[in-house]
Amino acid sequence: MKPLHVKLAFAASILTCAFLALGACASDPHAGYAIGSAYRTDITTIGVPIFEMADFAPGVELELTEAVIKEVHRTTPWKVVPRAGADTVLTGAITDSDLRKLSTDRDTGLVQELAYSLTASFEWKDTATGRVLVSRRNFRAAESFVPARPARERVDTGRRGAVEELARAIVAELRSAW
Repeated sequence: MKPLHVKLAFAASILTCAFLALGACASDPHAGYAIGSAYRTDITTIGVPIFEMADFAPGVELELTEAVIKEVHRTTPWKVVPRAGADTVLTGAITDSDLRKLSTDRDTGLVQELAYSLTASFEWKDTATGRVLVSRRNFRAAESFVPARPARERVDTGRRGAVEELARAIVAELRSAW
C-alpha cells in the first residue's frame, strides 16, 4: 500500500493535467486563455459539399473533401450534415496542384526528393444570415516524398500528405476570432 502523500501527489498531478488539457484560447482574442473550445459554440452543424476542381488532378477534390470532413469530426465540436440542414457551409475549390523538385543527386542529376503542393480557396458562410465567417484565397499546403531509391515512394504518398495537411490547415482556420 502506498503512503498517503504519494497518493495525494498522484491525484494532484492528474487534476493539473486535466485542467491544462481543458484550456484553450478564448473566443475573444483580448481575453487570453480560457477553459472551453477554441471553436465557435453557437454553431452545431456544418455542411461540406465536394470541393471544386479548377486544375486537372482527378480525384483530389474528393480526397480533400473527405479529409476535411474527418478533420472536422476529429477536432471540432461540430457535426457534418447535408448542406440543406446545416448551420454553416464550407465551400471551396482546389486552384492548383503541382510537383516541385526539392533535391537532385549530385552525381547523376536525377531527382531525389519532390514536393506535392496543393493550393485552394475556401469560404465558410452562416446559412441563416449569409454572412461570410472565414474566407481564404490561395491557401497552400505541401508534402515531400522521395521517389528515388531506396525509398521509391509513389506520387500518391506526397499527394495524400498534402491533402491531409491542407485539410488540417483549413479546419484550423475555422477557429473562433483570432
